[in-house]
Amino acid sequence: MQLDLSGHHLEITPALRSYVSKKFERISRHFEPVLDVHCVLTVEKLRHKAEATLMVRGNKIHAEATEDDMYASIDALADKLDRAVKKHKEKAADHHPEEVLKARSG
Repeated sequence: MQLDLSGHHLEITPALRSYVSKKFERISRHFEPVLDVHCVLTVEKLRHKAEATLMVRGNKIHAEATEDDMYASIDALADKLDRAVKKHKEKAADHHPEEVLKARSG
């Protein structure tokens, strides 16, 4: 998984980078073929915003979260992406067992 992390009006510290990468490892455990992650962290007055776009095979998944604390917004973003990746995985999964398909054709 390739992680591209950038900040607007915010310096990306090594602690912040490691926190984001640790949170996104959880997503790659659920759905292995996450190819690329582009994450932008933004500070606007008192709002801390985290947004990310995941490139998965055949699709892009985008989510954003705004909180009062940057770490809380990263947590909320990771939760949203986790749900979205699980939903994408369910859509892509074959819900018909082979036995059912063979019984219908035979």
